[in-house]
Parts: sequence; structure tokens; C-alpha cells
Amino acid sequence: MTRLWDFSGGIHPAEHKQISTRRPIQHAGIPGQLILPLQQHIGEPAEPTARIGDRVLKGQKIADTSHGMGVPLHAPTSGVIEHVGDYPVPHPSGMTDTCIVLTPDGKDEWCERQPVSDYRKLGRDQVLGIIRSAGISGMGGAGFPTNVKLKPPQDRKVDTLILNGAECEPYITADDMTMRERAADVVAGLRVMAWILRPERCVIGIEDNKPEAATALREAIQGTKIEIAVIPTKYPSGGEKQLIEILTGMEVPSDGIPADTGVMCQNVGTALAVGKALFKGTPLISRTVTVTGDAVTKPGNFEVLLGTPVSYLLDQAGLQPALASRLVLGGPMMGYTLSTTAVPVIKTSNCIIAATADELPAPPPEQACIRCGHCAEVCPMELLPQQLFWHAKATEFEKAEHLNLFDCIECGACSYVCPSSIPLVQYYRYAKGEIRVQHAEQLKADRARERFEARQERLDREQQEKELRRKERANAAAEAQAKKKAEAESTSSNAEALNERAARSALVEQALARKKASANAIKAQSPASAKPAQEKPDIDALEKQLAQTHAKLESMQTMLEEAKAQQADNVEKLERAVTKNHDRVKRAEKALADARKTLATESQSTE
Repeated sequence: MTRLWDFSGGIHPAEHKQISTRRPIQHAGIPGQLILPLQQHIGEPAEPTARIGDRVLKGQKIADTSHGMGVPLHAPTSGVIEHVGDYPVPHPSGMTDTCIVLTPDGKDEWCERQPVSDYRKLGRDQVLGIIRSAGISGMGGAGFPTNVKLKPPQDRKVDTLILNGAECEPYITADDMTMRERAADVVAGLRVMAWILRPERCVIGIEDNKPEAATALREAIQGTKIEIAVIPTKYPSGGEKQLIEILTGMEVPSDGIPADTGVMCQNVGTALAVGKALFKGTPLISRTVTVTGDAVTKPGNFEVLLGTPVSYLLDQAGLQPALASRLVLGGPMMGYTLSTTAVPVIKTSNCIIAATADELPAPPPEQACIRCGHCAEVCPMELLPQQLFWHAKATEFEKAEHLNLFDCIECGACSYVCPSSIPLVQYYRYAKGEIRVQHAEQLKADRARERFEARQERLDREQQEKELRRKERANAAAEAQAKKKAEAESTSSNAEALNERAARSALVEQALARKKASANAIKAQSPASAKPAQEKPDIDALEKQLAQTHAKLESMQTMLEEAKAQQADNVEKLERAVTKNHDRVKRAEKALADARKTLATESQSTE
């Protein structure tokens, strides 16, 4: 026999479950219009993949998440996409959100489905992909995507898998009837999840007020290692943390999750949806919803297409508007009053209560706290509800958070026993909402500060790099200037040396010319002497002199070109030197030409 533990606090409210368990689950039928919110799960909202005017088939994907955590949305029946816009959605505030409006064509025509004959032949990631593609999210709580939950971090091994069949809140019997009538399908889905997680222990927790469900499940688990644990009826034993403590004796740490203790909880409806997705290829397009209360003539549980307006479902249950005082979505402890019946059924909707004024009377006026301490006695999380109330009312949110406000599961047990009729849970929800807003604003401010600091750091880094590049360019320019100056000085000294040699050569030539002219004059003035033979020109010497003059000119031109390329200061000086050398080349060429002419004349005279 499975060993059981107990949790602190808890209450025993009137159950009112027999109202909706007298008939089997009924099919609610197809309404005239389906309103499908794009946000039916925790994470990023889905984005439409079907366009207005498209005809879609039953089970066809019509929306999906393109990034982040989320699951797709499917058409619950065949029909035409009429509109995408804002419509009222299930929320305590009565808010609107983006929805796809589908008008059924009455044919209920399925798209192609791909059931899996043996999931064990697939990889775990493939099975998780099928679960995600089926659009399955938690159907008993906040709607956490099931494929994400079934893939915990590697450092958090799941030792115990719990199927939560406690369904402890009054009036709600959707899971009870599902376990009674579809136990084999529920167990099939549970076995798939157990195959993915490979826990050491797999247990189904059921309150002892559901003997028919327990019997059906015992027959369904024959031949498996799954345990059935029948637990005492006490509210809120169906809370995730409370059920874990009852079945394992372990407490989930503050600000922690069940995976921190090696435990995972899944809902009965979620297990049923997983089984359908694998073995029938059916996405999550419907769920079981309890419609109950003294203001309906045909209370019971209905298989309802997602997107079905609450008004249509109430009509199927025989709503008597004259008797209905309040419409509650969810249970009387954790649910909220509906402001309109236009809201649709979504993946996390499990119960609608049409209550008369006697059944759920309006709460009496709030009175002052008398400090009786009853709220602390029944709190299943062992918090201090009285102090939390004071801090929330005084907007001392930091103090409330310090007292573990976010460990509150909002079960409503404290409000239920309060003799002063203080809506404690409403205060806690308000404080949580304000704290979340403050945290979001603080996170936004921190991110803005980080972006500003990152920008400043980038600008400083760019300025430093710019300054470094400027210094490098300045150093390179200085080095180049120094190199140019050194080369210019070297070129200038070489040019001056060449000019000096050229000047000396010119002086020697002038002296030789004067000497020659003087000798010629002496010879011409002497009558007695016989006219001597003219001196024969030295052609070799003149050619050598011309070659040297050409070499000097080429050298000077080369130095001039280099000086111009380097923008040296001695360009003008070198240009003048080149001009002079051009003149010398011309004179040398003329002297050589004259000498050759003289030799030719002498040769003719001799002949």
C-alpha cells in the first residue's frame, strides 16, 4: 500500500460534485461560431498561419508561435476563417485579446492525420515534437506547454511522475468523469509521458470521494508498474505542491518548482490529450468541461470544442437566466465571476458554474480583521495571511514579498474561513500584480541602463581606438617625414658633389680652350715659320667626354624624379642642375661633331 503524508492546513467545504456526475459525458455539438484566442498557454502568443477567407479542415493548424515558448492552435472543425481581431477572453479583468473567428460549415471534415503505431520506435525528441505539434499545454493549471515540461534540464532527473486526479475543488468533476469513462486512454497517455521521462515511480493520486474513477483506473493499469494512491479528501490536496507532499513527503522549496525535488505532476486531461496525439493523430481541439449549478436544468460534463462561446454551452445545459445570479468560470474557490457569456472555452477551461443567489450568495461587506488567526491555521503553504493582508493593504509590497507572498497558491482557504469576510486572495492577487509591474519596470530600467552603459563603453572604446589610430598615423607621418628629409639631404649632397665635379671639368675645359686659342694666335703671327700641320682632333677623348656628360645628365634626372616623388625641398636646385647638364651635353655633342668634320676635311685635302 502506498504510504501517504499530510500537509498543513486545509479545509473541507461542501463538495456539490454529485450535481454533475449523474450523466455521462455529452458532446456539446458545433456552435455557429468559434472564437479561438491566440494566447491559450504560458509563453509567446501564437500568430495566425491561415488567412481571412481560407477554408480550413478539422485539426488543421491555423496559428503557431514563430519564436519563444509556445504551442500551435488548430481548427476544432471545418469551416471558414471569418475574422482576426480583439474579442473578450477568459480573464478576471474581462480583458480582450486577439482571436481567430471560425465559422463552421457543418461538415466537420478532418484533415489528414498521422497516428503512431509504436512510439517506442521513435526518439524522445520526435515524440515531444508530436506533442508540441498537437498544441498540448497543461489543462489543469496555467497552461504550461507540455513538451517543454516533459523535457526538464539534465541536472533535474525526474524520479517520480504523478498524475493529478485529485480534483479537490467543489463542483468540478471533469477529471472524475474522464477517469471513469476514458481510463484506458488516460493511462495510455501517462505511459507515453513515463516513457519520455523514465521515472523510478509513476503514481496516480485520487481523492477518496471518487471510488468509481479509482476502480476504472485500477483495471486500466493492469500489467503496468503504475500505482494508484487514494488520498483523503481535503481542500486543496489537488494543489501541485500539496499532492507532492502527500505522496512523497517532500516539500517543494520556496521559489522552487517540483523538478527541484525530482518530481513532476501532470493533469488527467493532459494525459488524455497526449494519448490522442500519439495514437490517433488528433491535436488538442476539444476538452471536457463541467457545467453545473442550480441555475441549469441539465448539469453535467460536456466534450466541448475549443472556442465554443460560454453562452452556447450554457444553452446546451439548459440555463435558466431568471435563476442565474452569478456565472463563475472555474471553481468557487479559485475561479472568477464572468462579466459576459461571450468568452470562449479555451484549453485551461474546466468548469462553468451557473449559481443561484442562494447557492453562491454575494459576500457580506468586508469588516476589520479581528486577528483570530483562522487564516494562518488553514493556509496549506504555512504562510502568515494576516501580515500579508496588512502589507498588501498598506502597499508595503516589499515586506509582503519578504514574507513569501509568491508562495501563495491563491487557493482561497483563508478567505473561506475569515469571519470578517475579508477577500484576502483578492488583496494577494493585487499585491502580486503590483510587484510584477514593479519588477518589470525595474527590469526595463536595468536593461536601459545596461544598454546606456554598453553604448558609453562602445563610444569610449571607439574614441580610444580613434585616438590610437590618430597617434599611429602621426607617428607614421613623422617617420616618413624624417625619412624624406634624410633622403633629401642625401640627394642634395650627391647633387652638390656632382655639380662641383661638373664645374671643375668645365673650368679645365675652358683653360684648355684658352691655351689652344693662345697657341693658334702665336702661330698665326709668326711669318717666317712654315705653316705647321693642324693638330689632329682626339675623337676618342671627345666621345668619352660626351658619354660622361650623358651619364651625369641621367644621374641628375633620376635624382630629380625621386625628389619630386618625395616632395623634397631641393627640387628646384636639381632642376637647375639638370638644365646645366643638358647644355653640357649639347656642347659635347657639338665639339664631337666639329672634330669629325675637321678630320673629314683633312682627309679630302690629302687625297
